[in-house]
Amino acid sequence: MSTAPRELDASLLTITPTLSPKTIPETSTLKFGHTFTDHMLMCKWTQAGGWEAPEIKAYGPLALDPASTVLHYSSTLFEGMKAYKDKNGVPLLFRPDMNCARLNRSAARLAFPTVEPATLIELISKLVAQDEQWIPTAPGCSLYIRPTMIGTRATLGVGPSDEMLLFVIMSPVGPYYSTGYKPVSLLCSTKDVRAWPGGTGALKLGSNYSGGVVPQLEAAKLGYQQILWLLGDELTEVGMMNAFVVIQLDEDTVELCTPPLGDIILPGVTRDSVLALCRSHADPLTRPRFAGLPDNLVVSERRIFMSEIAERSANGTLLEMFGTGTAAVVSAVERIGYQGRDVPLGEIESEWSVKVQV
Repeated sequence: MSTAPRELDASLLTITPTLSPKTIPETSTLKFGHTFTDHMLMCKWTQAGGWEAPEIKAYGPLALDPASTVLHYSSTLFEGMKAYKDKNGVPLLFRPDMNCARLNRSAARLAFPTVEPATLIELISKLVAQDEQWIPTAPGCSLYIRPTMIGTRATLGVGPSDEMLLFVIMSPVGPYYSTGYKPVSLLCSTKDVRAWPGGTGALKLGSNYSGGVVPQLEAAKLGYQQILWLLGDELTEVGMMNAFVVIQLDEDTVELCTPPLGDIILPGVTRDSVLALCRSHADPLTRPRFAGLPDNLVVSERRIFMSEIAERSANGTLLEMFGTGTAAVVSAVERIGYQGRDVPLGEIESEWSVKVQV
Protein backbone atom coordinates (compact mmCIF):
# COMPACT_ATOMS: atom_id res chain seq x y z
CA MET A 1 0.00 0.00 0.00
CA SER A 2 1.50 3.31 -1.07
CA THR A 3 1.76 6.21 1.34
CA ALA A 4 1.11 9.87 0.59
CA PRO A 5 4.20 12.03 -0.07
CA ARG A 6 5.49 13.67 3.10
CA GLU A 7 4.63 17.29 3.80
CA LEU A 8 7.33 19.77 4.77
CA ASP A 9 7.79 19.26 8.53
CA ALA A 10 9.63 21.86 10.63
CA SER A 11 9.81 19.46 13.60
CA LEU A 12 12.30 17.34 11.63
CA LEU A 13 14.74 20.22 11.25
CA THR A 14 18.38 19.50 12.07
CA ILE A 15 20.93 22.25 12.71
CA THR A 16 24.64 21.72 12.14
CA PRO A 17 26.52 24.90 13.08
CA THR A 18 29.41 25.94 10.89
CA LEU A 19 32.91 25.13 12.10
CA SER A 20 34.31 28.19 10.34
CA PRO A 21 32.25 31.30 11.18
CA LYS A 22 33.01 34.29 8.99
CA THR A 23 33.87 37.81 10.04
CA ILE A 24 30.82 40.05 9.84
CA PRO A 25 31.72 43.07 7.66
CA GLU A 26 31.25 46.69 8.62
CA THR A 27 27.89 48.02 7.50
CA SER A 28 29.53 50.80 5.47
CA THR A 29 31.27 48.22 3.26
CA LEU A 30 28.16 46.22 2.29
CA LYS A 31 27.31 45.80 -1.39
CA PHE A 32 23.89 44.42 -2.15
CA GLY A 33 23.95 40.63 -2.43
CA HIS A 34 27.74 40.22 -2.20
CA THR A 35 28.10 38.95 1.37
CA PHE A 36 26.37 35.89 2.81
CA THR A 37 25.77 34.68 6.33
CA ASP A 38 27.28 31.56 7.91
CA HIS A 39 24.36 29.21 7.33
CA MET A 40 21.71 28.20 4.81
CA LEU A 41 18.51 26.18 4.92
CA MET A 42 18.08 23.22 2.56
CA CYS A 43 15.38 20.64 1.91
CA LYS A 44 14.96 18.13 -0.93
CA TRP A 45 11.69 16.95 -2.45
CA THR A 46 10.87 14.00 -4.69
CA GLN A 47 7.57 13.19 -6.33
CA ALA A 48 7.63 9.69 -4.89
CA GLY A 49 8.52 10.49 -1.30
CA GLY A 50 7.68 14.14 -0.79
CA TRP A 51 9.77 16.36 1.47
CA GLU A 52 12.86 15.10 3.23
CA ALA A 53 13.94 16.45 6.62
CA PRO A 54 15.01 20.12 6.36
CA GLU A 55 18.48 21.06 7.55
CA ILE A 56 20.37 24.21 8.47
CA LYS A 57 24.06 23.86 7.74
CA ALA A 58 27.11 25.87 6.77
CA TYR A 59 26.70 28.08 3.69
CA GLY A 60 28.40 26.42 0.74
CA PRO A 61 28.21 25.24 -2.88
CA LEU A 62 25.42 23.03 -4.23
CA ALA A 63 26.08 19.73 -5.98
CA LEU A 64 23.95 19.43 -9.15
CA ASP A 65 23.86 16.93 -11.98
CA PRO A 66 24.77 18.62 -15.30
CA ALA A 67 21.43 17.44 -16.69
CA SER A 68 19.38 19.12 -13.93
CA THR A 69 16.31 20.79 -15.40
CA VAL A 70 17.14 24.13 -13.78
CA LEU A 71 20.32 24.36 -15.87
CA HIS A 72 18.51 23.81 -19.17
CA TYR A 73 14.94 25.08 -18.86
CA SER A 74 15.15 27.73 -16.11
CA SER A 75 12.89 25.77 -13.78
CA THR A 76 13.54 28.06 -10.85
CA LEU A 77 11.66 30.51 -8.67
CA PHE A 78 12.73 32.74 -5.83
CA GLU A 79 11.48 35.20 -3.26
CA GLY A 80 12.99 38.30 -1.70
CA MET A 81 12.18 39.18 1.89
CA LYS A 82 13.86 40.99 4.76
CA ALA A 83 14.54 40.76 8.47
CA TYR A 84 15.14 43.74 10.72
CA LYS A 85 15.70 44.31 14.42
CA ASP A 86 13.28 46.39 16.45
CA LYS A 87 14.33 48.97 19.03
CA ASN A 88 14.78 46.21 21.59
CA GLY A 89 17.02 44.14 19.32
CA VAL A 90 14.36 41.52 18.52
CA PRO A 91 14.56 40.12 14.94
CA LEU A 92 11.43 40.71 12.85
CA LEU A 93 10.38 39.33 9.46
CA PHE A 94 8.49 41.80 7.27
CA ARG A 95 5.17 40.35 6.02
CA PRO A 96 6.55 36.84 5.30
CA ASP A 97 3.03 35.49 4.74
CA MET A 98 2.78 37.49 1.52
CA ASN A 99 6.11 36.15 0.26
CA CYS A 100 5.05 32.58 1.01
CA ALA A 101 1.74 33.03 -0.79
CA ARG A 102 3.53 34.42 -3.85
CA LEU A 103 6.10 31.61 -3.70
CA ASN A 104 3.28 29.07 -3.86
CA ARG A 105 1.73 30.79 -6.89
CA SER A 106 5.09 30.64 -8.65
CA ALA A 107 5.55 27.00 -7.62
CA ALA A 108 2.17 26.02 -9.03
CA ARG A 109 3.07 27.63 -12.38
CA LEU A 110 6.24 25.49 -12.58
CA ALA A 111 4.50 22.28 -11.43
CA PHE A 112 6.56 22.43 -8.22
CA PRO A 113 5.14 21.35 -4.86
CA THR A 114 3.61 24.06 -2.73
CA VAL A 115 4.43 24.46 0.95
CA GLU A 116 2.43 25.32 4.04
CA PRO A 117 3.26 29.01 4.63
CA ALA A 118 3.39 28.66 8.43
CA THR A 119 5.91 25.83 8.11
CA LEU A 120 8.18 27.74 5.75
CA ILE A 121 8.01 30.84 7.96
CA GLU A 122 8.97 28.72 10.97
CA LEU A 123 11.97 27.28 9.12
CA ILE A 124 13.11 30.69 7.88
CA SER A 125 12.72 32.06 11.42
CA LYS A 126 15.02 29.29 12.68
CA LEU A 127 17.61 30.24 10.06
CA VAL A 128 17.37 33.93 10.99
CA ALA A 129 17.75 33.03 14.65
CA GLN A 130 20.83 30.97 13.84
CA ASP A 131 22.48 33.95 12.11
CA GLU A 132 20.80 36.68 14.16
CA GLN A 133 24.11 38.48 14.72
CA TRP A 134 24.30 39.17 10.97
CA ILE A 135 21.24 41.47 10.98
CA PRO A 136 22.60 45.02 10.52
CA THR A 137 21.03 47.73 12.65
CA ALA A 138 22.28 50.84 10.84
CA PRO A 139 19.55 52.97 9.20
CA GLY A 140 18.65 51.73 5.72
CA CYS A 141 20.19 48.30 6.30
CA SER A 142 18.60 44.88 6.78
CA LEU A 143 19.10 41.15 6.33
CA TYR A 144 17.96 40.15 2.83
CA ILE A 145 16.50 36.62 2.68
CA ARG A 146 16.37 34.65 -0.58
CA PRO A 147 14.18 31.50 -0.58
CA THR A 148 14.74 29.58 -3.83
CA MET A 149 13.31 26.44 -5.44
CA ILE A 150 15.00 24.69 -8.35
CA GLY A 151 14.19 21.65 -10.45
CA THR A 152 16.92 19.01 -10.10
CA ARG A 153 15.60 16.12 -12.21
CA ALA A 154 18.55 14.78 -14.23
CA THR A 155 16.95 14.24 -17.64
CA LEU A 156 16.92 16.39 -20.79
CA GLY A 157 13.27 15.93 -21.71
CA VAL A 158 11.01 18.92 -21.20
CA GLY A 159 8.49 18.22 -18.49
CA PRO A 160 7.72 18.65 -14.81
CA SER A 161 10.63 18.01 -12.49
CA ASP A 162 10.07 15.05 -10.16
CA GLU A 163 12.98 16.18 -7.98
CA MET A 164 13.37 19.62 -6.47
CA LEU A 165 15.54 21.51 -4.02
CA LEU A 166 14.37 24.27 -1.70
CA PHE A 167 17.11 26.40 -0.18
CA VAL A 168 17.29 29.72 1.65
CA ILE A 169 20.36 31.97 1.82
CA MET A 170 20.74 35.34 3.53
CA SER A 171 22.77 38.47 2.94
CA PRO A 172 23.27 41.61 5.07
CA VAL A 173 22.54 44.58 2.82
CA GLY A 174 22.55 48.34 2.60
CA PRO A 175 21.09 50.40 -0.29
CA TYR A 176 20.36 48.44 -3.49
CA TYR A 177 21.86 51.04 -5.81
CA SER A 178 25.52 52.06 -5.64
CA THR A 179 24.35 55.68 -5.51
CA GLY A 180 22.61 55.00 -2.22
CA TYR A 181 19.14 56.49 -1.85
CA LYS A 182 19.55 59.17 -4.50
CA PRO A 183 16.89 59.34 -7.26
CA VAL A 184 17.50 57.07 -10.27
CA SER A 185 17.19 57.70 -14.00
CA LEU A 186 15.09 55.52 -16.32
CA LEU A 187 15.08 54.78 -20.03
CA CYS A 188 11.77 53.82 -21.61
CA SER A 189 11.93 50.49 -23.38
CA THR A 190 9.60 49.95 -26.31
CA LYS A 191 11.80 47.54 -28.28
CA ASP A 192 12.17 45.05 -25.43
CA VAL A 193 9.22 43.84 -23.35
CA ARG A 194 9.49 42.46 -19.81
CA ALA A 195 6.08 40.78 -19.62
CA TRP A 196 2.97 40.30 -21.74
CA PRO A 197 -0.64 39.15 -21.36
CA GLY A 198 -0.84 35.44 -20.67
CA GLY A 199 2.80 35.26 -19.59
CA THR A 200 4.52 34.88 -16.23
CA GLY A 201 5.30 38.50 -15.39
CA ALA A 202 3.27 38.33 -12.17
CA LEU A 203 5.47 35.54 -10.78
CA LYS A 204 8.97 35.44 -9.29
CA LEU A 205 10.52 33.11 -11.86
CA GLY A 206 14.21 33.30 -12.69
CA SER A 207 13.40 33.36 -16.41
CA ASN A 208 11.63 36.71 -15.97
CA TYR A 209 14.83 38.48 -14.98
CA SER A 210 17.76 37.31 -17.11
CA GLY A 211 16.17 38.70 -20.29
CA GLY A 212 16.32 42.20 -18.84
CA VAL A 213 20.11 42.29 -18.47
CA VAL A 214 21.00 43.38 -22.01
CA PRO A 215 18.39 46.20 -22.15
CA GLN A 216 19.70 47.44 -18.80
CA LEU A 217 23.28 47.41 -20.08
CA GLU A 218 22.18 49.36 -23.14
CA ALA A 219 20.43 51.89 -20.90
CA ALA A 220 23.59 52.25 -18.79
CA LYS A 221 25.61 53.12 -21.90
CA LEU A 222 23.21 55.99 -22.48
CA GLY A 223 23.54 57.23 -18.90
CA TYR A 224 20.44 55.68 -17.32
CA GLN A 225 20.37 53.37 -14.31
CA GLN A 226 17.26 51.33 -15.03
CA ILE A 227 14.61 50.47 -17.61
CA LEU A 228 11.05 51.75 -17.51
CA TRP A 229 9.25 48.80 -19.07
CA LEU A 230 6.43 49.70 -21.43
CA LEU A 231 3.86 47.55 -23.18
CA GLY A 232 3.11 49.74 -26.15
CA ASP A 233 2.69 53.10 -24.44
CA GLU A 234 1.56 51.62 -21.12
CA LEU A 235 3.71 51.63 -17.99
CA THR A 236 4.32 48.23 -16.44
CA GLU A 237 7.33 48.19 -14.09
CA VAL A 238 10.43 50.19 -13.16
CA GLY A 239 13.39 47.88 -13.61
CA MET A 240 12.55 45.12 -11.12
CA MET A 241 10.21 47.35 -9.10
CA ASN A 242 6.55 48.31 -9.11
CA ALA A 243 5.87 51.78 -10.52
CA PHE A 244 4.08 54.63 -8.72
CA VAL A 245 3.17 58.07 -10.08
CA VAL A 246 2.01 61.12 -8.10
CA ILE A 247 -0.21 63.60 -9.95
CA GLN A 248 -1.81 66.95 -9.07
CA LEU A 249 -5.43 66.44 -10.11
CA ASP A 250 -6.62 69.91 -9.09
CA GLU A 251 -5.69 72.64 -6.64
CA ASP A 252 -6.60 70.53 -3.61
CA THR A 253 -6.31 66.91 -4.75
CA VAL A 254 -3.29 64.69 -5.32
CA GLU A 255 -3.51 61.23 -6.90
CA LEU A 256 -1.13 58.37 -6.13
CA CYS A 257 -1.51 55.79 -8.89
CA THR A 258 0.09 52.49 -9.82
CA PRO A 259 -0.64 49.96 -12.60
CA PRO A 260 -3.27 47.37 -11.65
CA LEU A 261 -2.31 43.78 -10.92
CA GLY A 262 -2.79 41.08 -13.53
CA ASP A 263 -0.56 38.67 -15.40
CA ILE A 264 1.95 41.43 -16.23
CA ILE A 265 2.49 43.22 -12.90
CA LEU A 266 4.25 41.50 -10.00
CA PRO A 267 2.19 41.75 -6.78
CA GLY A 268 4.95 43.35 -4.74
CA VAL A 269 4.91 43.24 -0.94
CA THR A 270 6.26 46.78 -0.72
CA ARG A 271 3.69 47.88 -3.32
CA ASP A 272 0.88 46.47 -1.20
CA SER A 273 2.32 48.12 1.91
CA VAL A 274 2.52 51.56 0.27
CA LEU A 275 -1.07 51.25 -0.99
CA ALA A 276 -2.35 50.13 2.42
CA LEU A 277 -0.65 52.98 4.28
CA CYS A 278 -1.76 55.63 1.79
CA ARG A 279 -5.34 54.33 1.73
CA SER A 280 -5.39 54.47 5.52
CA HIS A 281 -4.25 58.08 5.34
CA ALA A 282 -6.80 58.94 2.64
CA ASP A 283 -9.76 57.41 4.53
CA PRO A 284 -11.17 60.02 6.95
CA LEU A 285 -12.65 57.22 9.08
CA THR A 286 -9.37 55.48 9.73
CA ARG A 287 -6.08 56.28 11.38
CA PRO A 288 -3.20 56.84 11.31
CA ARG A 289 -2.73 59.87 9.12
CA PHE A 290 0.82 60.63 8.07
CA ALA A 291 2.56 63.98 8.28
CA GLY A 292 3.78 65.21 4.91
CA LEU A 293 1.04 63.55 2.84
CA PRO A 294 -1.65 65.77 1.33
CA ASP A 295 -4.97 65.86 3.17
CA ASN A 296 -6.95 65.13 0.02
CA LEU A 297 -5.19 62.06 -1.39
CA VAL A 298 -6.72 59.75 -4.00
CA VAL A 299 -5.16 56.29 -4.27
CA SER A 300 -5.71 54.52 -7.62
CA GLU A 301 -4.77 51.28 -9.30
CA ARG A 302 -5.23 52.14 -12.96
CA ARG A 303 -3.57 52.00 -16.34
CA ILE A 304 -0.89 54.67 -16.79
CA PHE A 305 0.51 55.72 -20.16
CA MET A 306 3.87 57.28 -20.89
CA SER A 307 2.25 59.87 -23.10
CA GLU A 308 0.24 61.01 -20.06
CA ILE A 309 3.40 61.20 -17.97
CA ALA A 310 5.14 63.34 -20.59
CA GLU A 311 2.11 65.63 -20.92
CA ARG A 312 1.78 66.08 -17.16
CA SER A 313 5.48 66.78 -16.83
CA ALA A 314 5.11 69.52 -19.44
CA ASN A 315 2.07 71.14 -17.80
CA GLY A 316 3.42 70.89 -14.24
CA THR A 317 0.94 68.37 -12.81
CA LEU A 318 3.43 65.51 -12.54
CA LEU A 319 4.72 65.73 -8.97
CA GLU A 320 6.71 62.57 -8.50
CA MET A 321 7.45 59.03 -9.65
CA PHE A 322 9.04 56.20 -7.71
CA GLY A 323 9.55 52.46 -7.71
CA THR A 324 8.99 50.03 -4.85
CA GLY A 325 10.46 46.62 -4.12
CA THR A 326 11.92 44.54 -1.33
CA ALA A 327 15.50 45.14 -2.46
CA ALA A 328 15.33 48.90 -3.17
CA VAL A 329 12.37 49.61 -0.81
CA VAL A 330 11.32 53.01 -2.28
CA SER A 331 13.42 54.54 -5.04
CA ALA A 332 12.62 58.00 -6.38
CA VAL A 333 12.95 58.76 -10.11
CA GLU A 334 14.68 61.94 -11.29
CA ARG A 335 14.23 61.69 -15.07
CA ILE A 336 12.92 59.41 -17.82
CA GLY A 337 14.44 59.03 -21.27
CA TYR A 338 11.47 59.02 -23.68
CA GLN A 339 11.39 59.49 -27.45
CA GLY A 340 14.89 60.95 -27.57
CA ARG A 341 14.55 63.45 -24.73
CA ASP A 342 14.42 63.51 -20.95
CA VAL A 343 11.16 63.91 -19.06
CA PRO A 344 12.20 65.58 -15.76
CA LEU A 345 10.73 64.70 -12.38
CA GLY A 346 11.21 66.03 -8.88
CA GLU A 347 12.02 69.56 -10.01
CA ILE A 348 8.59 71.10 -9.57
CA GLU A 349 8.21 73.50 -6.65
CA SER A 350 5.80 72.29 -4.00
CA GLU A 351 4.44 73.60 -0.71
CA TRP A 352 5.90 70.43 0.83
CA SER A 353 9.38 71.92 0.27
CA VAL A 354 10.23 75.00 2.34
CA LYS A 355 13.41 76.82 1.38
CA VAL A 356 15.80 77.72 4.19
CA GLN A 357 17.60 81.04 3.90
CA VAL A 358 21.34 80.68 4.61
